[in-house]
Amino acid sequence: MVVDELSDETVDRLFHALADTTRRDILRRCVGGELSVSRLAETYPMSFAAVQKHVAVLERAGLVTKQRSGREQLVRTDPDAVGRARQALDELESAWRGRVDRMARLLAEDPGTEEKDTTEGPER
Repeated sequence: MVVDELSDETVDRLFHALADTTRRDILRRCVGGELSVSRLAETYPMSFAAVQKHVAVLERAGLVTKQRSGREQLVRTDPDAVGRARQALDELESAWRGRVDRMARLLAEDPGTEEKDTTEGPER
């Protein structure tokens, strides 16, 4: 469960990881259960090493966990990962809504910003 505010560094890692199509696909595929890195690599038109790097970015962002099972590295999506992303977006939304509300109040208080009623047609 996510309780504390996320640090800027954590949010940066999270959204950097989610910014890539391949990494988002890896994340979706691993939601259904753990997959080995070699199994994941079979799907993409890139080297095994490139897929390993994508998994490492996801792991550093806390979106997946890896566990060694024999010669395989099994990748699993962290169930709290979506909650962290949602929390980061909720915090951004809250900050921006507060700014927009403050601007609206300032504009409402400024007598020079009254809107003219244009529904009746042009003045004669």
